[in-house]
Amino acid sequence: MEWIFLVLAVLVIAFGVAVVLVNRRRSAPPTPTERRPVEPPVPPPEPGSGGTTLEEAPPVEVAEVVEAPVEVAPVSLRDRLAKARAALSGAFGGILGRTGITDESWDELEEALLRADVGVGLTDQLLDDLRARVRSGEVTDPGQLLQALQDDMRARLAGADRSLAYVEGDGPNVWMFVGVNGVGKTTTIGKLGYQQVQSGRTVLMAAGDTFRAAAAEQLATWAERSGAELVRGAEGGDPSSVVFDGVERAAARGIDLVLADTAGRLHTKTNLMEELRKVRRVAEKGSGRVTETLLVVDATTGQNGLAQAREFGEATQVTGIVVTKLDGSAKGGVVFAIETEFGIPVKLVGVGETIGDLVPFDPDEFVSALFDQ
Repeated sequence: MEWIFLVLAVLVIAFGVAVVLVNRRRSAPPTPTERRPVEPPVPPPEPGSGGTTLEEAPPVEVAEVVEAPVEVAPVSLRDRLAKARAALSGAFGGILGRTGITDESWDELEEALLRADVGVGLTDQLLDDLRARVRSGEVTDPGQLLQALQDDMRARLAGADRSLAYVEGDGPNVWMFVGVNGVGKTTTIGKLGYQQVQSGRTVLMAAGDTFRAAAAEQLATWAERSGAELVRGAEGGDPSSVVFDGVERAAARGIDLVLADTAGRLHTKTNLMEELRKVRRVAEKGSGRVTETLLVVDATTGQNGLAQAREFGEATQVTGIVVTKLDGSAKGGVVFAIETEFGIPVKLVGVGETIGDLVPFDPDEFVSALFDQ
């Protein structure tokens, strides 16, 4: 009988322990894996109580998402050409601080023009003209000297046709872009394409720089952003066929303008200039006409831009220059050197990274920005 009482005692103890554990579990806060009790649903309001049922709720209005147009702030060349202006301002301050025109005035002016990358030849011409006017008595004080220099620089940039040629008629216009790698060809095409679309023209971009994969990807981004079409080929493919396909597609779809990128440097032994000549010939074989060949030059390269203008000009019949990165360079004088030596007008200048920072070149505004202190 004793074992029976022992079993009953064990059972009683076990039951008591179980009760304690259950009570503790109920009183403890729920763990992250446990679900809290679901609140009972709120019953719908009684008719006439003033509440609103789900069926009676007004529909949710979904606003149409409209992409806001890009606001292009006016570009101030004076603000953007701070570095180029600084290359001249020290000399100007020294000249104006004197009571007359001295040998030091000429030395400082020559140094400033050379540092601004006006070039040796053009600097000599400018100073020779100024010396002649001083000897004749036309210019007698430092203020007149600097004003005469401004007038001479404006005169050397006057009279050029800086408009971008566009011919109405059958077939698309083709604007080719040439230049060495890194000068900003693809970015220039993207910005100009956007601006042309905004002006009402239809645009197709041809990714003819097939030897730099990033160029095609970058151009694709610009095409999507601007609403232009894009034609691209296989990496390492023939740039001429890409441009030809672009022109033919533009003709078939009634597109106004083809912007053709080209290779700046080939990774093979193929001669770059011969390749560019071929691109131009092929671009005009079909339905299009090349109305502009724009050489893109990086202002920070200074006098190297002259060598580039010479080589590309002979190979591709360059009709205009685009000077990029002018805001980041103290060598803005290269604009004068290129125009006066080759007679090729600067048509566009890049003075920043945004869409509105590719602007038509205005000689008067440019010279004023350099001399404004």
